[in-house]
Amino acid sequence: MEEFGVFGVFGINGPPQKLLSAHGSCRASVAIPASVHQVVLFSSGHWGERICVNAELNDADRFPITIGKLTPYNKCLSWEQWEEETWTNGVTLTITLEGGDLSKAEPERILAVKEYTPKDIADPLAPRELNKRKRGRTSEDADGDSKVAKTGEEEEEENTCPNGAQEKTTPVGKVKGQGKSSKRLFGGRAGASNVNGADNGADESGGAVGRTPPQGPARTKSRQAKAPTQTALLISPSARWGQTLCPIDAQTAILIGGQGARMQFCKDPMWKLCTEDMSWMAAETLAEGPTPETRIGHTATFDPDSKRIFVFGGSKNRKWFNDVHILDTQTWRWSMVEAQGKVPPLAYHSCSMFRGELFVLGGVFPRPNPEPDGCSDSLYIFDPQLSIWYQPIVTGDKPSPRSGHSACVIQQRYIYVFGGWDTPVCYNDMYMLDLGLMEFSAVKTTGKAPSPRSWHGSAVLSDTKFLIHGGYNGNNALSDAFIFDIETHSWTEAALPQLSVPRAGHSIIAMETGSLHGFQEEGKSCRKTLLVFGGGDNEGNFYSDLTTVAVKELLDAL
Repeated sequence: MEEFGVFGVFGINGPPQKLLSAHGSCRASVAIPASVHQVVLFSSGHWGERICVNAELNDADRFPITIGKLTPYNKCLSWEQWEEETWTNGVTLTITLEGGDLSKAEPERILAVKEYTPKDIADPLAPRELNKRKRGRTSEDADGDSKVAKTGEEEEEENTCPNGAQEKTTPVGKVKGQGKSSKRLFGGRAGASNVNGADNGADESGGAVGRTPPQGPARTKSRQAKAPTQTALLISPSARWGQTLCPIDAQTAILIGGQGARMQFCKDPMWKLCTEDMSWMAAETLAEGPTPETRIGHTATFDPDSKRIFVFGGSKNRKWFNDVHILDTQTWRWSMVEAQGKVPPLAYHSCSMFRGELFVLGGVFPRPNPEPDGCSDSLYIFDPQLSIWYQPIVTGDKPSPRSGHSACVIQQRYIYVFGGWDTPVCYNDMYMLDLGLMEFSAVKTTGKAPSPRSWHGSAVLSDTKFLIHGGYNGNNALSDAFIFDIETHSWTEAALPQLSVPRAGHSIIAMETGSLHGFQEEGKSCRKTLLVFGGGDNEGNFYSDLTTVAVKELLDAL
């Protein structure tokens, strides 16, 4: 059986270089030359009891530019300089092995990249002779020198980076189907100007608040003060928006996907939250099987009967998904469904669980260029037992096409749909789907209603009330909160000083926890707590903070 090893390839012509072996060090650092613009990291051989290999590409101040992870199911990583805005000279690759027998591991290895020298290339000419032979090209009687000079020119062109003279740009992404006014939320100010106040992706090393302050003189000074050997290890999720946070029991929630600063998809796409002490654990390597590709605008819905999470849809750059991935939380294994029936690729839709089936409403779907992407008003149902999609017969006054709306299941009988977006209109209307009659109806409300918005957070507070918080109105992120009562059909604005920072694309869930901070107090019953994570503010800032709000205190204040 082939012995385990981790190898790196530096540059398109570089040979594979062994970085870690089965019986050597469990940690290695490699200084990347300025001439190298591509890095490939891969493993070979039997993994045994080894869990993963954490990889970090750090800048000169040892701050992570990007991170990744090799696992027994994901054995290769690659990076290119054009994808990472902060990749400049002085980049270092650091890899750390986790799992297996590390008791006899050797100290960290400090390695250098092996330079690639083609065997069949002639010795380089001295500068004076090269100039002389180049000048010889202009002489009418110097045919021999002209041939040599041409050879020298060809070598010079071959060793020049084709992108070296081009201005480096960061592509600006935009969610399909959105107008110009929504551009900033999806990267319009998360590109080159993103250094002013934007979190740089996966550089969160801990703490409750993931917002990175503006990178002024104090920020620069703190970066220079970092010790050269210090490495920022992630102990909580990097800042992001467009993710899902899915509760699976009273003590656990699973975070999946998301996108952070500079339109970069999170390289730490899956985390496990323990509400007993509000701690995070990287969960990408906990589950076996094919994991879903990192994405945003997807849904993750938990079925309490089968103890499974269903991940559907979403998008990644120009790629759209209509796949269904299932995580069995009892065996911790992923599987991908080969479903029958038809459902379009959708993102920013809503997905509700009712009697073991998934009810998918609305969302953005792609259209062939140059047509703009459209919004759906259709309802699709997925039956996991038969692995089939179907469209039910629905009567009544159904919602207009939209995306980025919310859907709350109340009393296991009704789905309340609020808000959303369909270019260029933002909505604050409400519809109710009666799941017994399969009939839609518009809900007439009283009180101060939320302003039009999409990509807001929502959570069911009780059998008669649900919460709407934050969102995006087409120009700005919002921070206000409202509670709707289905019995009186009335809106009430709620004060949430803990959530005063405007945000959209965040996650809100309601869980039964032991106390406000997740600890079960002896002799006391569980209490329902709101957990709010992540999001962005449409100004280039992305968050990784986790905020808790006691539902009882929130309702008592109404």
